Amino acid sequence: MATARSFALALLVAFAAILHHAASTTQTAETAAPATDATGFLQCLAVDLPAGVVYSNASQSYASVLQSSIKNLLFVTPATPTPLAIVAAADASHVQAAVRCGARHGIRVRPRSGGHDYEGLSYRSLRAARPFAVVDLAALRAVRVDVKRETAWVGSGATLGELYYAVANRSKRLGFPGGLGPTVGVGGHLCGGGFGTLLRKHGLAADHVVDAVVVDAKGGLLDRASMGEDFFWAIRGGGGGSFGIVLSWKLRLVRVPPTVTVFTIHRPRNQSATALLTNWQQVAPALPSDMFLRVVLQNQDAQFQSLYLGKRSGLLATLSKNFPELGVTPEDCIEMTWIQSVLYFAFYVTGKPVELLLDRGAKPERFFKAKSDYVSAPIPSHVWESTWSWFLKDGAGLLILDPYGGRMGSVAPAATPFPHRQELFNLQYYGFWFENGTEASERHMAWIRDLHAFMEPYVSKNPRGAYANYRDLDLGVNGGGDQDSAASYEEARVWGEKYFKANFERLAAVKAKVDPDDFFRNEQSIPPLPSSRNGLIA
Repeated sequence: MATARSFALALLVAFAAILHHAASTTQTAETAAPATDATGFLQCLAVDLPAGVVYSNASQSYASVLQSSIKNLLFVTPATPTPLAIVAAADASHVQAAVRCGARHGIRVRPRSGGHDYEGLSYRSLRAARPFAVVDLAALRAVRVDVKRETAWVGSGATLGELYYAVANRSKRLGFPGGLGPTVGVGGHLCGGGFGTLLRKHGLAADHVVDAVVVDAKGGLLDRASMGEDFFWAIRGGGGGSFGIVLSWKLRLVRVPPTVTVFTIHRPRNQSATALLTNWQQVAPALPSDMFLRVVLQNQDAQFQSLYLGKRSGLLATLSKNFPELGVTPEDCIEMTWIQSVLYFAFYVTGKPVELLLDRGAKPERFFKAKSDYVSAPIPSHVWESTWSWFLKDGAGLLILDPYGGRMGSVAPAATPFPHRQELFNLQYYGFWFENGTEASERHMAWIRDLHAFMEPYVSKNPRGAYANYRDLDLGVNGGGDQDSAASYEEARVWGEKYFKANFERLAAVKAKVDPDDFFRNEQSIPPLPSSRNGLIA
């Protein structure tokens, strides 16, 4: 065993020496970049962590471990800058060791829970010049449900599907207000806010975090009491990868009725879809909080999807009073349990076994790019007509409109870092394709960027808002790490205020307090607030 371990260490160190030389050569053009010691970092990991936890680029299993959580084929290319090493953490001490080794040797560490980051920043970099490492949290996915107290502790590496399954397995009357995608990692979802079909009744997923366990920039292990309320505020919606590595979360569960009702109906463009969509913008955010009614636009079709927390009769009465022109019939409606509705919205069918929620997903099957907006006032019908005519054709992509209102509108914008509480709805643009090659990527990227630009006059302004969990590097990126703190902060405000509005400055003040050396850094991480502006937080 000792011989095998020594051989593994020798491989790691030899590989790191080559990589360190390459990085040093690159840095001659970037003389201000902080020194890194890749050799020392890998040697530190080999000494402090057990065998089988660290995967360097030289490891036979490196590619499979790296790609195990990648969801976007855009980032599975030889040209993508990838981590120097992946630490497949199975214990809190593994994360602490990775952070301490990284801080000691100048290697920044990025956490990855589910790998759904739209821009892949939990496992890739835009620049090859500075090596980085990934702490993969997939093994930290235990879920412990306390039915009596209506709470659950969940590891950041768990998926939303695993969380929902565990809750429903213990109680048919408890649920959690998270997102629709069952393979989304809990850690990243909560760090960005998180919303789904229960948002109008119960608000954001992050609103229900009551405690957390975090590894900070010094490798210390903190809970809510020891991290303090500012730190705790920042991790519940301030984006992942900026303040520390959250290992687990204590969640307050919500009560769900024994019966919920769902429907999905299609209204083609030539059958009043534009008029319905125009009216929906005012109706959906004002409906009783028991009803969630969203719209998905694709090709020349509007798909209306709803979850109602109650029986069919209540849903029909609500729509008859508030949105009769939608024309929903009793035959359109399906009664089921809450956990069955989770499967329904995830897979668009009924009758699937609940165990399907435990499937963490296969290798990526498509290329995609997403963007987002918030809408403060109804968009005129002629704009939707132009959108149908110019953009929603030939299967180029889709638009997803999720209504707010209800509980969302009753929470102060500064209560958590997520500020978009008063908007009518979130608008997600989602372009996807299956063809390989530069020409296909450029064509589809142009489609979504052109559509996003076209919508600018009709969405939120000053700043034009965006949702942090729909990360979009077109909004701006941090530099290579060479700027002084003031320049970095001003640069990050360009994208940061779109995600967080006035909360961005407080997030930067928290960053200056808990990670002043900016150890946890990526292309869209929160920078420390410069000392000239600090003082916001005592």
